[in-house]
Amino acid sequence: MRGYTKARFIRRYKRFLADVCLQNGTEITVHCPNTGSMRNCLELGALVWLSCSANQARKYRYTLEFLQTSRGHFIGLNASDANKLVEDGIKSGVIKELSGYSHLRSEVRYGFENSRIDFLLSKEGKPDCYVEVKSVTLLENPVTRGDGYFPDSISTRAQKHLRELSQLAHAGVRAVLVFCVQHSGIQRVHSADHIDPTYAEYLRVAITSGVEVLAYKTRFGLSHPKIWKAIPFE
Repeated sequence: MRGYTKARFIRRYKRFLADVCLQNGTEITVHCPNTGSMRNCLELGALVWLSCSANQARKYRYTLEFLQTSRGHFIGLNASDANKLVEDGIKSGVIKELSGYSHLRSEVRYGFENSRIDFLLSKEGKPDCYVEVKSVTLLENPVTRGDGYFPDSISTRAQKHLRELSQLAHAGVRAVLVFCVQHSGIQRVHSADHIDPTYAEYLRVAITSGVEVLAYKTRFGLSHPKIWKAIPFE
């Protein structure tokens, strides 16, 4: 991928740190921008791509961005990229279900639990639409089936977001949950009942309340990844 530094993955630790080996053999510590478990993502010796900050004051100038697995799958490791990808997908019209709005605001306060919605879409004469985005990178075995799951660890924060979305939908407000799939091997998305059964139950309640669930897959290429196409949520 253009504009990134190649390295080999060694280990992740303390949640936000990882050690990698650059192509010249130098081992460095980099920032790991993902709060999840990254289950089934990290392989010793896997090829990774790093971004480099121009901020000289940063302790760790490099950030872990992408990884290629031994099966050739590409994974976007930066969870915050999901919001950027979905925003681009909305503005470009790729996410057709969220087209037709003239204004997009991010990180808007809402709800009863002091939350911030990822995107609030609006247009004069049209009801508002609240959009919550989640990054999906967990591909469970057997990987040839293409079954992706969210979350990859117990997430009380994600549970809270579902409660908030359910409240909105129950009140007649349009609420949409978008699973942004940052793993090229995932062909469909499921709720991870086997990891966070509470989240799975909240999601079932949310759907019953009227929350819409979308899943969109990322395409990885020579330049920056882009939202590509819708895939099933089952």
